[in-house]
Amino acid sequence: MGIGMRPLVAGNWKMNGLSLSLKELEALKTALVSEPALAEVLICPPFTLLAQAHWSVKGAFALGGQDCHAAPSGAHTGDIAAEMLKDAGASHVIVGHSERRHNHGERDSDVAAKAQAAWRAGLTAIICIGETEHQRSAGHAHDICGSQIDGSVPARANPANTVVAYEPVWAIGTGKTATADDIVQMHAHIRQCLVGRLGDGARQMRILYGGSVKPDNAAEILNLAEVDGALVGGASIKSDDFLRIIRAV
Repeated sequence: MGIGMRPLVAGNWKMNGLSLSLKELEALKTALVSEPALAEVLICPPFTLLAQAHWSVKGAFALGGQDCHAAPSGAHTGDIAAEMLKDAGASHVIVGHSERRHNHGERDSDVAAKAQAAWRAGLTAIICIGETEHQRSAGHAHDICGSQIDGSVPARANPANTVVAYEPVWAIGTGKTATADDIVQMHAHIRQCLVGRLGDGARQMRILYGGSVKPDNAAEILNLAEVDGALVGGASIKSDDFLRIIRAV
């Protein structure tokens, strides 16, 4: 953790949540107002809940989108602009998530364009990188992540407008787990790549770990070297589980 760097614990609800789910956000708000967190807290609900969530949480924690289009507007049916996210109450947006890369064929260049769109709208970009099981078993994990940083992280990235999230795709929903050594080594490599690309200012850029973080492993992961927070999936949907992760900082 860099000097003066506040960890970020971000929850990605993915394609989950209806209006009834707002009660989980309200419960989280109540808990954080009662006992403020040491970490910065962020929830990225589905687009359909973002505006409602903004009114529900009333600034108790930050909200974000799960993706955005590179353009500010236009004939892009089904897409959403970063400016729309900002207008609905978002302060962050996730770009380049492994599921977007895999399911929608997003390339590094697409991710970089979305990050720049986020900045244009005044949002912080959370840029995701990570290797698959095949790439890791072939010994290419460091090369893949380094290449994704070069292609996905624009040259104007800095600690104020960008967060990087490492997703070991092979350890998400597979029953396999990354060891503490795996995490430390990869986060150190990512830090080295960021500094090499962006300069010494990147030492203050937050690097989140996003590989099946849960209440029972959060304390160990969040206290590892170069881990500046977590990108949490399923465990962020229930306020009790997510609060336990937040309190692990």
